[in-house]
Amino acid sequence: MWWIIPVVIVAVIVIAIIALYNSLVTMRLRVKNAWSQIDVQLQRRFDLIPNLVESVKGYMTHESDVLTRVTDLRSSWADANTVNEKAKLDNALSDTLKTIMAVAENYPDLKANQNFLSLQEELQNTENKISYSRQFYNDTVTRYNTKLQVFPSNIIASLFHFTEEALFEVDNEEAKKNVKVEF
Repeated sequence: MWWIIPVVIVAVIVIAIIALYNSLVTMRLRVKNAWSQIDVQLQRRFDLIPNLVESVKGYMTHESDVLTRVTDLRSSWADANTVNEKAKLDNALSDTLKTIMAVAENYPDLKANQNFLSLQEELQNTENKISYSRQFYNDTVTRYNTKLQVFPSNIIASLFHFTEEALFEVDNEEAKKNVKVEF
């Protein structure tokens, strides 16, 4: 009968290891799912851009460098593989889209164009979805990375080579500044 206690202890340890491993795998998959949600929204934004560019092309003849920049960024998107690469492209595209919207302010006919207005609204909806997806992704990554560092799951994580995931961060200092509104 003395052997029952060691067997129960080993069984409890094995069950704990399995539970911790499965929770780490579940969290890693949630991180991947959260990233794919950002990816879907960013792709949606890139799909809207050619329509937006076509809408403003006739008005923006001397701003062709802005349109070229958007096209180049859209092409680079397919080559980006990591969260950091896509975050940098996303930040650059956000800056470029702000430029397009600012330039559009100079063309009253364009601002009144129904096609442009509907594309602008669609783009704004997409931007909101991207913001929510980024926040959800970062929350999910933070929970996962925390689980990798706390005891006892850190032991299981290192045994099975779980690695931390990168947060989706803004590396554009201009985007971090407060917006100054003047009337």
